[in-house]
Amino acid sequence: MFKNLITSRIVVHFIGNKSVDEGVKLSKKIINTDEELRFILSDFFTNSFKSAELFNLYHQGDLKFNEVYGYVSEIFDDPGSFYNNSVNLARRLYEKSSHPKVKSGEFCVVYFEDCEIQGETVDALGLFKSENKDVFLKIIHADGNFTINSEEGININKLDKGCLIFNTEKEKGYLVSIVDNANKGNDAQYWKEDFLNVRPCNDDYHHTQNVLTMCKNFVVDRLPETFEVSKADQVDMLNKSVKFFKEKDTFSMADFTSEVIQSPEVISVFNNYKKEFSDEREIEIYDEFNISTPAVKKQQRIFKSVIKLDKNFHIYVHGNKDLIERGYDEVTGMHYYKVFFKEEN
Repeated sequence: MFKNLITSRIVVHFIGNKSVDEGVKLSKKIINTDEELRFILSDFFTNSFKSAELFNLYHQGDLKFNEVYGYVSEIFDDPGSFYNNSVNLARRLYEKSSHPKVKSGEFCVVYFEDCEIQGETVDALGLFKSENKDVFLKIIHADGNFTINSEEGININKLDKGCLIFNTEKEKGYLVSIVDNANKGNDAQYWKEDFLNVRPCNDDYHHTQNVLTMCKNFVVDRLPETFEVSKADQVDMLNKSVKFFKEKDTFSMADFTSEVIQSPEVISVFNNYKKEFSDEREIEIYDEFNISTPAVKKQQRIFKSVIKLDKNFHIYVHGNKDLIERGYDEVTGMHYYKVFFKEEN
């Protein structure tokens, strides 16, 4: 996703789990690497960053109280402070590694030069943590014989945790990209929320994501609470919502409600729900913005166009809901769906 990320400085520290007093092991100096190794490490550190979703470093009180922001700012202002601030970052990460499920591992701080992001060339700071080890086989040829040894190490094709902090939009908390492949549970939030403390950028990606999430929640939760609707009606509205975002370049709330929701009564309930959704999540729902295609592709996964019937059948509805009819059979005391089609594939 990001172009021309060239490593110029790397330092590695070891971060244990604070809840069991594993401590921190600090390197004494920056690692010396040759050109070939820098190329390998650049790929390892950056290939996992595929999402267009960006964040800003944040603090509820004032940005200057975000410790990572302070250390990163010092490095960007004075690259000579790279090592000392890598130690500060390592110690902060250890303080936030107190959940019992947080794994110990190597913490790499990397300085990248001349990176391209959103058409701008800037330096960047990478923070990476390796928590999982793989077993590798090493074949050795000596004295006409081959031997095989096993070694434990880091898989260069799999980054566990990482973030890239780009030296742009400093006043907003820099542009930050995040990877967390190691864990998806609540214990994993220590990296994104406790250590980094970030919030989504105020950009088209998140405007698109927020409105799609709101629409999905409205159709699945609020719509059936307020109106008598079938599962087919819900699936139809979800499909229309996704279709609207896939076919348009710009979003207009007025156009969306008139084309997708249509019913004045439902639109009124939707507008009330929009305010509730915005207040509960403390986010602003924009009425107009440019639609982000990557956000649509990601959010489309949560829009399930399927009707689940007991444990026997699933009906996938991708088109005209008028071709599916719901009924009730008094003899068997069971509900049924009648599906109309021209030919069977």
